Amino acid sequence: MRKITKAVIPAAGFGTRVLPASKAIPKEMFPVGNKPAIQHLVEEAALSGITDVLIITSRGKEAIENHFDRSPDLEEFLIKKNKIDELNEVRKISNLANIYFIRQDDQKGLGHAVWLSKNFIGNEPFVVMYGDDVILSEVPVTSEMVSLFYEFGKCVVGVQKVTEDQISKYSSLKLKEIRERVFECTDMVEKPSKEQIMSLYSVAGRCILTSDVFEILEHTGTGYGGEIQLTDAMKEIATKQTMVAFEFKGNRIDIGSVFSYF
Repeated sequence: MRKITKAVIPAAGFGTRVLPASKAIPKEMFPVGNKPAIQHLVEEAALSGITDVLIITSRGKEAIENHFDRSPDLEEFLIKKNKIDELNEVRKISNLANIYFIRQDDQKGLGHAVWLSKNFIGNEPFVVMYGDDVILSEVPVTSEMVSLFYEFGKCVVGVQKVTEDQISKYSSLKLKEIRERVFECTDMVEKPSKEQIMSLYSVAGRCILTSDVFEILEHTGTGYGGEIQLTDAMKEIATKQTMVAFEFKGNRIDIGSVFSYF
């Protein structure tokens, strides 16, 4: 089984749920503590053995690229002021992983964004970390999911339980418990109607996929919201091959939600 060393972070959305805050500042750059949200994701990836990260951006998101670049002027200033701790923190950012960028020129959905990473991924399994979702936990969630991928040899999706009132805003999964917090997933639906609800477990910010997903995305039509939904591609994987669902522990912050963020 090939080792997982690559991660894809889709971060091209307009952030319409948090306007006007996201009009000039990418929501992925909103601070969580003293770090922008997306740095938390890259740090989680690095702690999980990921060496190469592709961040998918769009026009107006240059701040993300600048954040992970070196800043000689700032570094020189910190050296002159003898602010060594701050200097080390700034330098650490550009050394977390090999970070690459590609633009999603047309907002066609999360599935389309992931499809754009096919040349970067090649034939390797990889992690998708939703740019909206910061997960603060004692053990990196991605690390736990990588272990499950090696154990079962199947695609893995991170899940959390939501309320019946909330489930229609997310996705609903058909699950069978394997052991505590680990399930077999055989079906899923995005933004379910009341009649379509399979469980109150929903996809939450992380998944591990194989390169087979790119062929599926090639023929995945537009779904909810007129976009190419990654959930629709994962549904095909779940129904034909099954997936592993992992109910992680930790504080998940949906940066794209005003209520969750604050």
